[in-house]
Amino acid sequence: MPVYITHLTLSQFRSHSRTRLVLDGRPVVLAGPNGSGKTNILEAVSLLSPGRGLRRATPEEIARKSAAIGWKLRAEIAMPDGLRLIETWAEPGQSRQLRIDEKAAPQIALGDVMAMLWLTPVMDRLWLEGAEGRRRFLDRMALSFRPDHAAQVLAYEKAMRERNRLLRDGVGDGGWYGALEVQMAQSGAQISANRRSTLALLAQYARTDSPFPVADLVLDCPAPTEEAALATALAEGRRRDMAAGRSLTGPHRADLGARWAAKDMDAAQCSTGEQKALLISLILANARALADQHGAAPVLLLDEVAAHLDAARRAALYDEICALGAQAFLTGTGAELFTTLGPRAQHFALHETGGQSQIESLTP
Repeated sequence: MPVYITHLTLSQFRSHSRTRLVLDGRPVVLAGPNGSGKTNILEAVSLLSPGRGLRRATPEEIARKSAAIGWKLRAEIAMPDGLRLIETWAEPGQSRQLRIDEKAAPQIALGDVMAMLWLTPVMDRLWLEGAEGRRRFLDRMALSFRPDHAAQVLAYEKAMRERNRLLRDGVGDGGWYGALEVQMAQSGAQISANRRSTLALLAQYARTDSPFPVADLVLDCPAPTEEAALATALAEGRRRDMAAGRSLTGPHRADLGARWAAKDMDAAQCSTGEQKALLISLILANARALADQHGAAPVLLLDEVAAHLDAARRAALYDEICALGAQAFLTGTGAELFTTLGPRAQHFALHETGGQSQIESLTP
């Protein structure tokens, strides 16, 4: 059975004073000019998954500036065992809060409700910029398969921050480092294992008959990936790390490499359109694997996805989304970009009036 959002309400969320969408599981098309609030809806949906959302914004950045009363999201999710309710909000000057089925919950618990993947225009430069963005991209895919991946990443980063503090303070007593390095080694080994298994699944579910090119992926991790070896490397590297003021060994130094298999070309050397196609190929492989192994495709957030795609690839992407049964949120400046979806999708038009987003359903 598909997992999808049935009702979504945004209150005082960026340009949306109050917006309510009633959805039925079909792809959701959001068309309108720049600044009309399309991406804001995608950002709201992304906050129904662990983390800070597709813009990585702070709670203060999300709230409507003219209101100054905080913001709130409310979503009902159709699941095989019934409806789930997610509410998340932030009051002015306060951290973000979360309730699942009317009970307070940590953000990592969202990974157990539904899987979610996204592509945004910022990610079009994924293969050209620093390794941090590529690690985050890989970790979000790993999270879709292993909801506990977020907890492992948080535990590793917390221990590493404490170790880095000791390094910067020049603490030389090894006893202060031991427990932190054990935690880093335990979590780090699991992070590396999750990443490797994710790459194996992406390769397994890649389709050579697709108009989107297959990407050969490699995880470049100069540090040991086994727990005992990583713990030893951390202990032996303390003097070097102290000179640097930070931990130089571990999965936080890993990088994701990609090549266009058919052309034997590094992703960084491909054209903008080819890089976009490679990213779409990976998202689709991820979605196929989830649909096959977990029985439900992830929710997809595809911001301005039609940019850099010709008509044939756009049509192929829409066909694949519908075949997967995925609820995909797609944005674009013109409704004509989505005509081949027709009644297979719910269509909405957005515009901005007086600094507020207005939305109109175009679906009968």
